Amino acid sequence: MDVILLERVEKLGGIGDVVKVKDGFARNFLLPNKKALRANEANRKVFEANRARIESENANRRGEAEIEAKSFKDAQVTIIRQASNAGQLYGSVAVRDLVEALNEAGHKVAKASIVLDRPIKAIGVYDVRVALHPEVSVNVKVNVARSPEEADLQSQGVDVMAQVFEEGRDQGGFIEEYDANAEPGASAEVRQDEAQG
Repeated sequence: MDVILLERVEKLGGIGDVVKVKDGFARNFLLPNKKALRANEANRKVFEANRARIESENANRRGEAEIEAKSFKDAQVTIIRQASNAGQLYGSVAVRDLVEALNEAGHKVAKASIVLDRPIKAIGVYDVRVALHPEVSVNVKVNVARSPEEADLQSQGVDVMAQVFEEGRDQGGFIEEYDANAEPGASAEVRQDEAQG
């Protein structure tokens, strides 16, 4: 289906562009959200008659978004989650979690503004894009950690998972005793108990 864009749509085009999109994308997203009109003669005339007003409204919204973007300078949120020893989260950090964290930090954002390419499933520091306007976006650092102390270390640039494995290696924590004569599947504790008894 051919549509006339009423605002800039990422990877499609800018205001006034006539683009061909899949019917479902047009019917379910572009048309109901007033981002486009069907490309026919009547709509072309309506668009051309209102083009100046549409462009000025877009410029006003872009100006407001640019002002709001300044409040996001060096924005960072911390999300505390439970995770395994390997750093894998039990679950994931979703867009809803990011909206709540940003709202608590004083940034009012809509769920649709957050651009999350893939779900966050491990601890670490991530860059998440927030689209305040189709032409204005900001990056927010999201620090996902198991505790506030771990979050502080990560914000200082420490790789917490590498540090955990180094400590374990230094203390012999990840090394299992090996007994060539042991039964397959028997643990070291069981073998020590048998040796004592």
